[in-house]
Amino acid sequence: MDLRNIAIIAHVDHGKTTLVDELLKQSGTFREGQATTERAMDSNDIERERGITILAKATSVEWQGMRINIVDTPGHADFGGEVERILSMVDGVCLLVDAAEGPMPQTKFVLAKALALGLRPIVVLNKVDKPDAEPERALNEVFDLFANLGASDEQLDFPHLYASGRSGWADESLDGPRKDLTALFSLIVKHVPAPKQLARQAEPFTMLATTLSADPYLGRILTGRVESGRIAAGAQLKALSRDGERIEQFRVTKILAFRGLGQQPIDEAIAGDIVTLAGMTKATVADTLCAPEVETALPAQPIDPPTITVTFGINDSPLAGRDGNKVQSRVIRERLMREAEQNVAIKVADTPGGEAFEVSGRGELQMGVLIENMRREGFELSISRPRVIFREEDGQRLEPVEEVIVDVDDEFSGAVIDKLTGERKGDLVEMKPAGVGKTRIVAHVPSRGLIGYHGQFLTDTRGTGVLNRIFHGWVAHKGPIQGRRQGVLISMENGVTVAYALWNLEERGKLFLGPQEQVYTGMLIGEHSRDNDLEVNPLKGKKLTNVRASGTDEAVRLTPHLRFSLEEAIAYIQDDELVEVTPKIIRLRKRHLDPHERKRASRTE
Repeated sequence: MDLRNIAIIAHVDHGKTTLVDELLKQSGTFREGQATTERAMDSNDIERERGITILAKATSVEWQGMRINIVDTPGHADFGGEVERILSMVDGVCLLVDAAEGPMPQTKFVLAKALALGLRPIVVLNKVDKPDAEPERALNEVFDLFANLGASDEQLDFPHLYASGRSGWADESLDGPRKDLTALFSLIVKHVPAPKQLARQAEPFTMLATTLSADPYLGRILTGRVESGRIAAGAQLKALSRDGERIEQFRVTKILAFRGLGQQPIDEAIAGDIVTLAGMTKATVADTLCAPEVETALPAQPIDPPTITVTFGINDSPLAGRDGNKVQSRVIRERLMREAEQNVAIKVADTPGGEAFEVSGRGELQMGVLIENMRREGFELSISRPRVIFREEDGQRLEPVEEVIVDVDDEFSGAVIDKLTGERKGDLVEMKPAGVGKTRIVAHVPSRGLIGYHGQFLTDTRGTGVLNRIFHGWVAHKGPIQGRRQGVLISMENGVTVAYALWNLEERGKLFLGPQEQVYTGMLIGEHSRDNDLEVNPLKGKKLTNVRASGTDEAVRLTPHLRFSLEEAIAYIQDDELVEVTPKIIRLRKRHLDPHERKRASRTE
């Protein structure tokens, strides 16, 4: 059977996963009337809740006797490690661009990676049926982006289609029949070359591992494209590292191929196909799996370095161990090491005390997803504020800078520019109109300045602004950046909060919790209206006398309190504070709970 390997790449939320759903339906992969979920490729709970793709996933469809392997990739820059490796195992890419938004930061990131590998993209202008769609403008912007990224003449001559993934059609012209995705299937078959590996079936077996996962029955499994040769179940293979060192020898216990949404065992895999092998115990991503006689490793894509570090520690608060069942540092370490094995964009290091671990990654979202997964598995953790990783070069201290693209209503553009370029030491690169009453702002801002900015941004734009960011490069350190301006209200007692006490504290600032909630000494219960920290007592009830009974006063009415999401809490805290994460609750606390210890620590800093 003839074969095509293609990846679908796009900015987050431009409709990749929805389009793959339609390709599966129209190729007959789903039976008529078969129960399927929307966005079938987003199988992970967090992916479904947030509407984003985190893990790259493969599927395959059959179209007129041709097998097409399709890989759905993440759109978020934090998961860019996945995208880079996926592109090295396909022969073509389908670049999706929202016809209203045009190319966005992640479009630029994934396209640059695809062009560098010499792939010739197919451009699909998606969501052309949106009321504010401007497909011709979007197409011109895509062409400009190709040119700016140094595309060759062959790559610049890209075919394009107009489509609506949700409605399930793609056509060569805007006024086409709008019936189905035949035009897209035909273009993939015609434009994407067959894998050149098909001609190398007589050579010894080699395969580059691109994604790693664990199966409860098969153990460790690695997915990749077979570069040469054939492999049958039961064959002996060895694994080589990127430097060509031998890691292990193993027997292939099972070969799985993607068929529709599932994977099926097959007897033999041939060069050019994307398959999953089981049987190894040590081999990992970027390693070469090969026949015993092969001595040289396949070239593997280098992985972009992490830009932020977060400390994961055991939960040592007075309320520890009440919600979760995984609280020991040994169990936390095992889980983090397993994550670092499967996700090459994450690095884990032990701290001197052994009670905490430094976890480095690509961004706050990636860290937030890891912590969210762990709390759902029953872990209790204490998390520090994210810190940016600096680099030393020629005696100069460098820091990471991100390109920020903001779309806001005209009236809010002044406030956004002021925050990005003034307080957060960013440089304004471009400012232009983006539709009626909207402005697009492009700025280069230090990663440090963006930690915790998103909540402030939503406040400044009344929730209407859209902010996208992507790693841009390294620049000389830009000096101190001011963090949170307000102080916090700190509980001075252990116990359960009382409505009357909270009502009295409202004039001191905004509260983070309501009545009848457990608190402990050193826990943050609100934001102070001034810039200093204040210790308060949220348990103090009303004193009763023989003149006045407790029920004679009007019931206390409290202002609704602030509730932080996980990412908001991590971004909100300062360096001397921690976020306590359990399966049921998120609390903010001081690193040193005892007030005397806090004073001592502040003197030594």
